[in-house]
Amino acid sequence: MSSCRVCNSKILPFMSFGRMPIANGFLPPGSIDLEEYFFELAPAFCDVCGMFQIVEQPNPEIMFHDHYAFHSSTSQFMIKHFKAFSDFVISDYFSGKNSPFVVELGSNDGIMLSNFKQAGIDHLGIEPSENVADIARAKGINTISKFFDEALADNIVTQYGKADAVLSANVMCHIPNIHSVAKGVRRLLKSDGVLIFEDPYLGDVIDKVSYDQIYDEHVFLFSATSVRRAFGDHGLELIDVFPQATHGGSMRYVLAPVRSRQVSKRVSFQIDKEMAQGLHLPKTYQKFRKDCETSRSNLLKTIEDLLAQGKRIVGYGATSKSTTITNYCGIGPQHIEYISDTTPIKKGTYSPGMHIPIRAHESFSENLPEYALLFAWNHAQEIMEKELSFKENGGKWIIYVPRVEVIV
Repeated sequence: MSSCRVCNSKILPFMSFGRMPIANGFLPPGSIDLEEYFFELAPAFCDVCGMFQIVEQPNPEIMFHDHYAFHSSTSQFMIKHFKAFSDFVISDYFSGKNSPFVVELGSNDGIMLSNFKQAGIDHLGIEPSENVADIARAKGINTISKFFDEALADNIVTQYGKADAVLSANVMCHIPNIHSVAKGVRRLLKSDGVLIFEDPYLGDVIDKVSYDQIYDEHVFLFSATSVRRAFGDHGLELIDVFPQATHGGSMRYVLAPVRSRQVSKRVSFQIDKEMAQGLHLPKTYQKFRKDCETSRSNLLKTIEDLLAQGKRIVGYGATSKSTTITNYCGIGPQHIEYISDTTPIKKGTYSPGMHIPIRAHESFSENLPEYALLFAWNHAQEIMEKELSFKENGGKWIIYVPRVEVIV
């Protein structure tokens, strides 16, 4: 039994995905025979505060470092999404402000802050992984490589002043000490400032059985209910919510100092919706466990049936999520030849845990397989529009969200 990271209540995992490696820990050539780090990936739900969390999380330094293998700007869809996110902040929260200042937590390679830079808005990125922070700096984006906490918030206020907005995208769910972040944000924000962040949404994960959203970096899966509770303890009030299509279903949360802004009706609507979905009930998570087991069985059967027919199968997209899928389902190089990926740093590496070769996209396009297992399913539309030659040559996609099926 462990303690909830938000309210300290006792929690028990409702399932285990088994021994799991670092999701983004792609192995360079010559290292697959070395001892690899593993931990037990076991999620739990706190029925006191409503927070979904993994019980054990590796130390941040193991996950985020100067060889971090994820660059946001490799996706055209995400470039457009973050441009729209930036426009939303500027139009809805910076209108009429003189010299606004924006801070982003987990700014990666500057994909979002580049829009504020182009608009001439003062900005600061906080990115703990030095290699991707360097890419942002090369673009002229003001970036520091540290983990955000109360002490860093105080240093930022001293050096730059308070912020009109603190932003985060697919990062807040990575941070186990949510209380320190909330306190730091509260110190950093102006009295009329806003915290806006978006992350994969618990309701979508449960509904779509997208269990690959559960991995080492995602210590939390948020809902409007849990966000309101966790940040409300530190004087930040949930004032608005906006569902997003990114990552197969995300939610954008807007928070502000208590009673500084009007609360949208969308907040109560979303919380009522969560109650109707049963996100507060233990039986919901027991059903989710069974749904995960069914998905695993169906995916393995589909792959093994195709292999028995002599079909070639490759993976598409060496994502963090693919680590959960391959290790939980036991999918290895005996099932798929390799995983195709466009991220330069991943070329020539091996997947965490299962050691499937990662090859450049050219391997896929120059020798098209008969089937492709789509690990990057959340970018399905963008990918399928790009891979028309695969379809024209009779290629078929294997997908597993929201259900396992083969599609043309």
